Amino acid sequence: MIYAKNSDALSYRGIHPNLDLALERITPEFLASVGEQRVELKGGDVYATRFTYETVPEEESFFEAHEKFLDIHIMVAGSEGVEVSPPGALTEFDRVEANDFYAYRGPAHYRLALSPGDFLVVFPNDAHRIKMALDRPETVSKVVFKVRIKDD
Repeated sequence: MIYAKNSDALSYRGIHPNLDLALERITPEFLASVGEQRVELKGGDVYATRFTYETVPEEESFFEAHEKFLDIHIMVAGSEGVEVSPPGALTEFDRVEANDFYAYRGPAHYRLALSPGDFLVVFPNDAHRIKMALDRPETVSKVVFKVRIKDD
């Protein structure tokens, strides 16, 4: 897990070439250009999409994890609570291997608030629960990068 300010994104280069490609796009200009249609940077290996939704109470959210992709969550407007735990500490209740999606319930190991100017990188084995209201429900807008770091 990496939790940092957008302005520090380039300092995390060197972990994986696909991650570098995404980190280099964490700029105000690129983020403003991303809409609800997927923007492919490297085919299906690196892409970004904007999501806009209402945050929900903690009990309406669940953890998700991936095995082949990492996610970069970049808050554009609004704030949400995020929790992270290792999947081994949680109970799996759903999986769609074809979509690299694994769903879990259980306790959080880390809690943070994601606000404009922040980004969060969650790697495989970082199960993450998103969309949680902080003080009250609010509309948020964020750009999420999907970055392949493991082959099939």
